[in-house]
Amino acid sequence: MKMLITGGCGFIGSNFIRNILKKYPDYHIINLDKLTYAGNSDNLKDIENNPNYTFVKGDICDIDVVSKVMQDVDQVVHFAAESHVDRSIEDGSIFVKTNVLGTNTLLQSALNNNVERFIHISTDEVYGSVKEGSFAETDDLKPSSPYSSSKAGSDLLAMSYHSTYGLPVTITRCTNNFGPYQYPEKLIPLFITNLMEGKQVPIYGTGLNVRDWIHVGDHCSGIDFVRKNGNIGEVYNIGGGSELTNLEITRRILEILGKDETMIRYVEDRKGHDFRYSLDCTKLKKMGWKPEYDFETALSNTIKWYVENRWWWEPLKQ
Repeated sequence: MKMLITGGCGFIGSNFIRNILKKYPDYHIINLDKLTYAGNSDNLKDIENNPNYTFVKGDICDIDVVSKVMQDVDQVVHFAAESHVDRSIEDGSIFVKTNVLGTNTLLQSALNNNVERFIHISTDEVYGSVKEGSFAETDDLKPSSPYSSSKAGSDLLAMSYHSTYGLPVTITRCTNNFGPYQYPEKLIPLFITNLMEGKQVPIYGTGLNVRDWIHVGDHCSGIDFVRKNGNIGEVYNIGGGSELTNLEITRRILEILGKDETMIRYVEDRKGHDFRYSLDCTKLKKMGWKPEYDFETALSNTIKWYVENRWWWEPLKQ
């Protein structure tokens, strides 16, 4: 099996590559990554000399680079994306370029090279916010931010390649991830590292916005499950089943690190801040997949990882 992973030096992509090489030692992985600020070659330092792993620095918008790495590829798992909501609010143009135009470049090349499977990695944010209940895969997309809108656009584009050309596309949409190697602009690693540095943690508004959290290992296992068992032309929600307000998760981090609520700093709310994301994952669970990580244990282990790996995150924060 020859697999192309885009964005494999990012948080989720690097964890996925590591998991795949451990589970399928005969697979060959090509990792195409532009190495933007969130793409870090140190994320895969432990496997960089694996003979079944090849790294290619390149942009998914570059048709020449994409065409070259796509040759003889059996499957594509497409992680590469601009993903930070705050950055998209400041300037959405790079999000449109990477997430929409870059995805189109990959889809066209996959079609030209008769790729047997194209897994497009998306997000729960494409559905928008919901106060009660949970979104199923068949619900309408109502994204709120430039980031989520660009991801929704890439979802629709990916599925159009299946409908129009028969490209074997499958889409996964996941809830908020956490775990090792997550860039420290995201909530959990930002709060952990800030507290380790003696800095306060910034909470938007009242802190009552709700997110469902999943350990990155469970997300990776869910993607692999869909890759092997999911139907072409369908969407699969992947969730952790751990819904918490931002304030609740902050208090858990404070408790584990032995800090009190004087370390919380409430800041002006994000523009267009979605109140709650929630996914109905019945479809995938009926097929036999379920998350394995206990949230409390996984959070404690994640904090321990950041405590023990200052070498990794300190240069990024500087």
